[in-house]
Amino acid sequence: MQEQTRQGGKKALGLLELIALGVGGMIGGGIFSMLGLAVSITGHAAPFAFLIGSFVAFFAGYSYIKLALTFRNDGASYIYLMRAFPHRPEIPTMTGWTVTIGYVGTLALYAFTFGAYGADLIGQSGAPVIRMAMSLAVLIFFLLVNLRGARASGHTEDLVVYAKILILAVFAVAGMKTISHHNLFPLFDKGGASVFMAGALIFVAFEGFQLITNTVTETRDPDRNIPRGIYGAIAITSAIYILLAVVAIGNLPIPELIKAEEYALAEAARPVLGEAGVIMVGIAALLATSSAINATVLGSARMMAEMARERRMPAWLAARNETGAPWLAVIVLSGLAGAFTLLGGLEVIASFSSMTFLLVSIGVSVANWKLRAKTGSKPWIIAAGIALMSVTVVLLLVHLGTEKPLTLAAVAGIYAAAGFPAWIYGRQKGAEKGAGAS
Repeated sequence: MQEQTRQGGKKALGLLELIALGVGGMIGGGIFSMLGLAVSITGHAAPFAFLIGSFVAFFAGYSYIKLALTFRNDGASYIYLMRAFPHRPEIPTMTGWTVTIGYVGTLALYAFTFGAYGADLIGQSGAPVIRMAMSLAVLIFFLLVNLRGARASGHTEDLVVYAKILILAVFAVAGMKTISHHNLFPLFDKGGASVFMAGALIFVAFEGFQLITNTVTETRDPDRNIPRGIYGAIAITSAIYILLAVVAIGNLPIPELIKAEEYALAEAARPVLGEAGVIMVGIAALLATSSAINATVLGSARMMAEMARERRMPAWLAARNETGAPWLAVIVLSGLAGAFTLLGGLEVIASFSSMTFLLVSIGVSVANWKLRAKTGSKPWIIAAGIALMSVTVVLLLVHLGTEKPLTLAAVAGIYAAAGFPAWIYGRQKGAEKGAGAS
């Protein structure tokens, strides 16, 4: 999308383009697969879980905005940590690795969702082998697309974003007319605490607004449009999520939504629009996840290559092919995501991705706190955001520890596997910096 908006080197992105970029990044599969999980945890109160997620996203977005407008050439989260901790290179290195494994998690989530809805569309929703095959197929397809370079991978982004929003809007408007109000109550049937647990688990559905900060140098009047773009995208996405959750719960009993789980939104469309509705939502899910996979591979592989160039990751990941694509980074990223989507269940993938996104957002907020004199940020907003996100992480850990201990163990194992090499490269970078200083 960004490449298509360049016009003779002029800053071509306005507010509408920024909002489309942010909304497109967030509605990349989260609502399609997260709805069933949210309902299984908090029942009729699932819309409130998405509302809580939106509040957390707003606070996280504040620090991203302030840092992006202060350091206008730096889009990556780990760069903000470099600015905040110039004498502690292991901190941004660990952050960069955390962001990268977070991208692996979100890619796995998108691929899982693509496979689930694809299998449902062809009448094979109960066949895990078909789901796995379709998940791998879409990852391989966009691996090949991204090996051809950025131009090929960005060609249809705008069309996909607007198409999926239009389909979801049609479903939501039609679904409001067929809501059965007795399906909506009792509201807090699983207790008030479950709402916060679900809000923590589904937070990955709001991952994507950070894409806007990466376009700051291409944006017209960024001081005005970057904040409006991020807050506007979060607000629109939140409204869509909450409305869809209300429509789904109002049109389908909770047990049926839980049974459908990863393709719950398509199942909720059946009583509203019949089989045509199931197909429409299924197509929207395929469009959304395809778009998200494409954009995530495109951006994250380049971040990996840049980190490798700076010797914060293995140097061979910086290799590029004749089209300029970081081909080894693309292959490694897609391969890890493929393994994750095969070996991890939906809750493991969602828990890991939400946890990672929260931890990175806390890190960015800490960087903003340390740099608040430069960014002109209000301390109370940063502190409130850090506190809110920290509580969310604790709630997620409590939920996993009490309800899904094996999932928690799997998430911890992934962090341990990725954390060791990250620590090694961070220490190595620190030693290099110390040697250079001496």
